[in-house]
Amino acid sequence: MLKLFIRLSFYIISICFISSCVTSKTINYMQAPGFDIPAYKDSIKFTDYKLRVGDRIYVRIYSTDDKTNALFNAGGGSGMEQTMMASGGPISDLYTYVVEDDGCIVFPMIGDVHLVGQTIREATTSLEKAIEPLFKFSSVELRVLNRSFSVIGNGNSAYITMPQEKINIFKALALAGDIGIFDDRSKIKILRETEKGVQIKMFDVRSADIVHSEFYYIEPNDVIYIQPLNEQFFRISNLSGFVSTVVATFSFGVLIYDSAQRIGQTPSTN
Repeated sequence: MLKLFIRLSFYIISICFISSCVTSKTINYMQAPGFDIPAYKDSIKFTDYKLRVGDRIYVRIYSTDDKTNALFNAGGGSGMEQTMMASGGPISDLYTYVVEDDGCIVFPMIGDVHLVGQTIREATTSLEKAIEPLFKFSSVELRVLNRSFSVIGNGNSAYITMPQEKINIFKALALAGDIGIFDDRSKIKILRETEKGVQIKMFDVRSADIVHSEFYYIEPNDVIYIQPLNEQFFRISNLSGFVSTVVATFSFGVLIYDSAQRIGQTPSTN
């Protein structure tokens, strides 16, 4: 009976180990496609961000006319403002404009200027053309201020301002503190706002082919969702953890078996 119990215990522990163990195949990045690692088509194409309704943008006018600079830039821009721009810090609302529901910003002395759907370069050109009839020899600097993405999931939650225009998925995850060892790298989901509504895209970040796919670069307002692995019952990630689990389980089983034997051998009082 004891041998049968030990054998069954061994089988149960082995099954639990196989289903619960976290291996290098589960967590390593940049693995060659094959087996359960998908291959992605060479569809990588970084596209410049296009302004959307609700975007908050910073606009600065450069002109040879001091009066023009003073009018639009509050005296040509204070040293504090220039310092904040250089460091990526917050900027006063006095220097920002919101893209309204009609796709326009309301610019002083100019009125509505349509910018939605335009890249930063295109929007800059549109503003320069709009102010040209009133102020010749002027140039425009335009920046989007609300460029950010979010990461949510199994203990990984962060709201991160994008430090630059092009950020790939690996840098985004690094900024959020990377993926935990018990998180599922094969089913990363991105919620992305598009002109057709919110789309959900799922991909395997372990694949080296990710650098060729549409998932490689993230976009402003993306939400990256990281879900936990299913194999978390014992949370075994190394040999010492496995040994500890085996010893603890076997000791508990022997204790239960010994108690059952003692109960069975206790003489009846009747």
